[in-house]
Amino acid sequence: MAIREESLSEEHVEPLLRLEPGTPIGVSDWVLIEQDMVDQFAELTRDPDPLHIDPEWARANGPFGGTTAFGFLTISLLTHMFRTVIEHDLRETDLGLFLNYGFDRLRLVSPVPVGKRIRARFTMGDKRADANGRWIVRFLCEVEVEGGERPALVCEWLSAWVPPPSA
Repeated sequence: MAIREESLSEEHVEPLLRLEPGTPIGVSDWVLIEQDMVDQFAELTRDPDPLHIDPEWARANGPFGGTTAFGFLTISLLTHMFRTVIEHDLRETDLGLFLNYGFDRLRLVSPVPVGKRIRARFTMGDKRADANGRWIVRFLCEVEVEGGERPALVCEWLSAWVPPPSA
């Protein structure tokens, strides 16, 4: 049984869901990519790639002149950067929850050198209701490197909005 959009109560719809496709949501705060952050990510993901964790090796052997952030680290920072834009306390569950649902068209366009700052620009994509009473929301994302000519990452980030229990 499919749930039509109009069956979801307007009073419980998160303000983000009211945005029309193409509406800018905002630009995040800058995030400094430090070697310690990259090293911790390598340890947590059990990926000891010297291009990311060994500055001397990366300068001598890598194509970028030094260590760079893991692409997956850049992807993982989207949640933090998004929160700096919407300034929403996730403990406020009366608004429902956004859960990661996946990505469409994710591309890691250019490297993020250690020591550089990144920020993300978010735009509302489309949204649709699914059969479980959730909204599937598409956020268009572009992560830029400070002073860079090309974005580090572009993607369509999908979130499933789960209404609060009282909805």
